[in-house]
Parts: sequence; C-alpha cells; structure tokens
Amino acid sequence: MRKGEVFGFLGPNGAGKTTTMKMIQCVSPRSGGALSVFGLDPDKSPAKIKGRIGVVPQETNLDPDFSCIRNLLTYARYFDIPPRAAQERADDLLAFVQLTEKRDVPIDKLSGGMKRRLILARALINRPELLILDEPTIGLDPQARHLVWEKLRLLQAQGNTIVMTTHYLDEASRLCDRLVIMDAGKILVEGAPADLVRQHAAAEIVEVEKSDRVIACLNGENIPYEDAGDMVLVPTGSAQELARTLLDRCHPEKLLTRPATLEDVFLKLTGRRLRD
Repeated sequence: MRKGEVFGFLGPNGAGKTTTMKMIQCVSPRSGGALSVFGLDPDKSPAKIKGRIGVVPQETNLDPDFSCIRNLLTYARYFDIPPRAAQERADDLLAFVQLTEKRDVPIDKLSGGMKRRLILARALINRPELLILDEPTIGLDPQARHLVWEKLRLLQAQGNTIVMTTHYLDEASRLCDRLVIMDAGKILVEGAPADLVRQHAAAEIVEVEKSDRVIACLNGENIPYEDAGDMVLVPTGSAQELARTLLDRCHPEKLLTRPATLEDVFLKLTGRRLRD
C-alpha cells in the first residue's frame, strides 16, 4: 500500500478479508507468504506495529461500563498517552465525529451510528499512521454512512493511510484509490475502481426482464447476456442503441439502462452464488 492512499479489500464471505486485516493487526499469525508493516515483521515486532495503527473492527466492542469520554480516555492509557494530552485528544475526537453532546452518555444509550463513530474516534486516539477499517459502516443508515465517508476523506486529506474491507461496492468506489477483489484467499484483480470497471465490464448495462419471449429473442439475435434473477444483464458500449434494438425486436415490458459499476465487476469475477 502507498502512503496516504485508501486501499480496499473486497470479496464474498469467506474470501479472507478479515483474516488479512487480523494478520496486519498482529492478531492472527500468517499461514504462509510474506508480510511487512512499516518495514517490520509482525511476528517479531507486534508491539511496535500496534502502537502505530488504529483499528475499527467489524463488531462493536466499546466498553459498556463507560461513557463516551471514558472509553476514549481508558483506551489512551494502552498507548501511554499522558492524561492531559489524552483529554485534549479525546475532546477533539468527539468533536470530529460529532459526539461532543454525548460526551458523558453511557454506551447503551447511543444509537448504532453513534457507536460506530465513537469506535472511529477511539481508533484515532494514538494518531495512527495506518488506519484499518473492517466494515466501518456496517448497519448504518444513509446519513450516518455519508458522515463516516466525509470523515474518512478528511483523514486521507490530512495524510492518513487507510486500509478497509467493505461489502458496500458504492462505498469502495467512492473511497478507495486502489483495491483488490479476492476470493478463497486469492487476489483476482487489483487496480483503481474505475480502471477495473473499464477492464472487466462493458461501458454500460441494459437490464431487461427475463421472460421466455425475451430470452428466445436474445438467443435468436445472438446477443450475449447474463442471468441475474428475474432480469438479464446485457453489456454494451451503447445502451441507448441496444435498448432501441431490444424494444423493437424483443418487445420487453421492463427495460432499463445504466452505467456499468464495480458491482458488475465483483459479481462477474466471484459469481452470484450465496456464500455462508
């Protein structure tokens, strides 16, 4: 990963995303291969690495016995941050994630979105050089997600390096400078989101109803398509022209056109089968 970039790990359940994050965090041992964090070996220098990273885990693991401010101040003690400095940083971080008014509120009185924002603040208490985010916006409503995105972009603008996993493909497209799509512990592709869309998907997609009439028509016209449940997806360089052709020849009752997205690339490479 390059200093100052947002790097994403995408993949279906069981692909190895969280396992990779835990290896970078010095929580899980490597089963093979090489790993260097800040030029250090996680097996030999875990304490040094942990002192320079911040982690937003997938689960909400705030201390329920403490208020917002006490969660931050207690966590700061793990990094030997002096009390006065810890207090200043905690106050600044509560303001950063817009939780100043909840300063003394117990954790069980916070909404899900507030808890995720507090976890982000906690991850920043030691001013990490590398911020690791495992599903940072899981379970959040759209307003809370956009607020977290805003804060992450601000952190990157301040020079922070961020690595993240997410199941939200629009989130990856918005935030990541580069990413990998992985499956079964193997990297399938790597690159910038826009580049991956250009390389692995057509410029545009026509979605058309999956009826016997439409399928027969597509096969008769030798138009390639992909099955997507109750619709079929037809990749094309000109959605408007193809839509006109389909309307004239196949007479579908339902049809829409859209640009190709990172989700199209993801499903093309990893399939549409559900994963446990």
